[in-house]
Amino acid sequence: MLILFILGLLLGAVAVTFSLQNTAIVTVTFFGWQLQSSLAVVLLLSVTAGMVVCLLLLLPGSIQSALRLRSLKKEKIKLEEELRKQKELTTFAKHDVPTRQEIKDIESGAIDDSGH
Repeated sequence: MLILFILGLLLGAVAVTFSLQNTAIVTVTFFGWQLQSSLAVVLLLSVTAGMVVCLLLLLPGSIQSALRLRSLKKEKIKLEEELRKQKELTTFAKHDVPTRQEIKDIESGAIDDSGH
């Protein structure tokens, strides 16, 4: 955490130094619009616009990954429950054949892991 703080301070110092050294006024023309500002502000706006575009491009994939993760978690829970049932049936099968009622209890989750 301290390393991130120090890195943030260094990045801030570089940004301030950059702003102080690039105070020249420039004119930017874009589709008929004109903007007159310091070179540092124009570059900062350009970098910010680039980051926003990148985030918008990455957003659909990120949402898709989150939805896939959610469905995999649900599937994991179902498979864990199925494994639990199979373990209980295997435990019963080692000692004696389970009755239909015991199988129903296992499938409904009425019997715990100890077999009781």
